[in-house]
Amino acid sequence: MIKRLKIKEFFLSSTPGDRVTVAGWVRTKRQSKNVAFIALNDGSVLQDIQIVVEPDIVSADILSDIHTGAAVKVEGEITESKGQGQEIEIKAYEIEMTGKADPAKYPLQPKKHSLEFLRENSHLRFRSRTFGAISRIRHAMIFGVHKFFNDRGFLNIHTPIITGSDCEGAGEMFRVTTLPPGHSESLNNGNVDYSRDFFGRDTKLTVSGQLEAELAALALSDVYTFGPVFRAENSNTSRHLAEFWMVEPEMAFADLDDDIGLAEEFLKYLIQYSLDNCHRDLEFLEKRLIEEDKNVKESERSPMLLLDKLKFILENDFTRLTYTEAIDILMNSKLNKKRKFDYVIERWGADLQSEHERYLVERHFKSPVVVTDYPREIKAFYMRLNDDEVTVRAMDILFPGIGEIVGGSQREERYEVLQKRMRETDIPDKDLWWYLDTRRFGSAPHSGFGLGFERFLQFLTGMKNIRDVIPFPRTPHNAEF
Repeated sequence: MIKRLKIKEFFLSSTPGDRVTVAGWVRTKRQSKNVAFIALNDGSVLQDIQIVVEPDIVSADILSDIHTGAAVKVEGEITESKGQGQEIEIKAYEIEMTGKADPAKYPLQPKKHSLEFLRENSHLRFRSRTFGAISRIRHAMIFGVHKFFNDRGFLNIHTPIITGSDCEGAGEMFRVTTLPPGHSESLNNGNVDYSRDFFGRDTKLTVSGQLEAELAALALSDVYTFGPVFRAENSNTSRHLAEFWMVEPEMAFADLDDDIGLAEEFLKYLIQYSLDNCHRDLEFLEKRLIEEDKNVKESERSPMLLLDKLKFILENDFTRLTYTEAIDILMNSKLNKKRKFDYVIERWGADLQSEHERYLVERHFKSPVVVTDYPREIKAFYMRLNDDEVTVRAMDILFPGIGEIVGGSQREERYEVLQKRMRETDIPDKDLWWYLDTRRFGSAPHSGFGLGFERFLQFLTGMKNIRDVIPFPRTPHNAEF
């Protein structure tokens, strides 16, 4: 056979009369006495290719074994299509069956399946149109992340997955150990004797690569991490995963304004990159979302069409305001005064919820929003303390439909102030001595932010459950593969 041509390449470069070989999985087969039509897809593109099979050319035994889900390789000639929806098709000369699919048992029959059904069959859901589209968009965004930072001189740093520090101070971390279950052989006066463990200390899966990225930035200037992080939060919601991916740039000699500027440029770059490279997949997901919204309450529907939402980000400057200004707007809003918020804002110092963030974006400013200068009590120890000693140089970027999309800050570069903040939050100096050392030796102003990759993909694709934008979701009581 001729060298296999991917279906994406077929649609880009083929002309009638060419002899080609393609391979993929059967989506549908329609057959009459004189001809059969097979819709074939190999995952490289949303479109199926139509294979025209004449029974006197291809064995009747092979043709009878071809069902939805079967894998086949086809050699044939490109011809102009007489049917609607495609300009060219393949007239088959030879078909090789590489893998049968029992039509009585194959789960993904040619009909509409719910997302819940596809989650239950997640080992096969890549073959569905929806998850094919999401997988291609996810790949494009991974490539886009690396291209954005590489083109701007950032160095990619691999930070550790196994760590002895808790960046967020939340304590909801997965422990890493080789000690036997129960640690009964390693107790010392009722406490675990970590000297018997593999690393000789209490170690966990990381919740963030930020602290280690700061070490690199304070020598290499501009760096970024892009890797998996883990949260042992026992939450079974549509917004939480136990394992997900984070993009975390760190810049030396940069303040909060520089940080916000980079984040805005980064988000707009990724969205434009998706429109340039994934437009057909995004159009498909927009149509899927329109159909899905017909069956849900109005309050749960998407605030905008998917492509309009993406253009909304590109076409609007990000409105900047302080946390204090945001709280004043929210407290005086009709929704708050009539107690229509699920979390009514009673006072300065309240933590903003998704409903508050979306109100600012969708109803008040009608633009993406950046909120800065949060109360120190609701933010992490490493954020730079403002001169008022009440707020910190933090920022959150808020998007329609999802709320917070990026969180970042100018980092506290002053040794004494950082040490005091650590002690206020019960973080012993001995646990982060190496972090403090960067403030003792050649400290400099520096800033960074974190983008939860799956949350961004939720926004980009319109998917309402975060489990549908990662190939193998890890959630409470779910680690199937």
